Amino acid sequence: MSMIPTLPLSRRRALTGLATALVLPPWTVVRAAPAAFPQPGRTLRIVLGLAAGGASDAQARFVANRLPDVLGIPVIVENRPGASFILATEEVIRAAPDGYTLMYAPSSVVAQNPQTLAQVRYDPFKDLTPISLGARGPLVLTAHSSLPVHSVQELVAYVRAHPGTVSYASFGAGTSSHIYGEAFCRQAGLDAVHVPYKGGADAARDVLAGRVQFYFDAAPNAIQNSASGKVRMLAVAAPKRSPLLPDVPTMGEQGITGVDMPSWLGFYGPAGMPPAVVDTLSAALAKVLSQPETRAFFRQGAYEAEASSPRELAALTRSTYDAWGGIIRQLGLAVQR
Repeated sequence: MSMIPTLPLSRRRALTGLATALVLPPWTVVRAAPAAFPQPGRTLRIVLGLAAGGASDAQARFVANRLPDVLGIPVIVENRPGASFILATEEVIRAAPDGYTLMYAPSSVVAQNPQTLAQVRYDPFKDLTPISLGARGPLVLTAHSSLPVHSVQELVAYVRAHPGTVSYASFGAGTSSHIYGEAFCRQAGLDAVHVPYKGGADAARDVLAGRVQFYFDAAPNAIQNSASGKVRMLAVAAPKRSPLLPDVPTMGEQGITGVDMPSWLGFYGPAGMPPAVVDTLSAALAKVLSQPETRAFFRQGAYEAEASSPRELAALTRSTYDAWGGIIRQLGLAVQR
């Protein structure tokens, strides 16, 4: 007969659990609770792949100035211009997915660059986390006032009469302003020279100076520059006229079809962000973007501030990617990988 005393069941279970804990790696025994978001003392960065001074920069800074009232932490905007937003996008992708690094990006970054630029190595659907839509608004075809043109038809006639000597700007190769310019030239049979820049502000500067003759510009820049009298707004690149620019006809109204995709901007983070953090950021952005002051500021530049759920932005990213893909392939601009 065994002389070993029999322990109570509850005691035996406790000892068994202790023995198991002693032989298992420590990280399987104690799991630290995820850190609360946002944490006091942390700073949220909004990375922008364009130079300071453009319309997107102004929008990002306006939102960044109001997010601290909602999140309770500082928010800054960091400009990382160059390479058609690729540098900024890669920086965000490499960042820790903890919610403290976001990107404010035009649709071209996720819908066009991956299809037109060989140097793009990111997958917009695998490497980024959609957070919220930010704004919608059209690009506007502008022309320097030194050109004797007041409509799209007159611009077409002028470029045809001066083949190879008229140039158009874009805020980067593969961006919407470049694709629109190429689509316009192809459809109208124009021989014009493409001049890419590092951002909208740089491109607009040379258009204002008359070094480049026409440009599909972001609406806020187009409005501001036309007020100077140095450029004219000839058309909006959208399916219908903008209610904020009711006197500017669409490209389609002036005989040029296929240059009518509305542009938008959205907030993204790196892949792998915790859902709770994504929801917190999306709700904070929705609160700021719905404020009357935010809407009024965006409307000054013919953009509508608009938030969305992460799922809605993911769906918009996919549909825009597919729509642009058809145009890009038709123009022969699709990159071969």
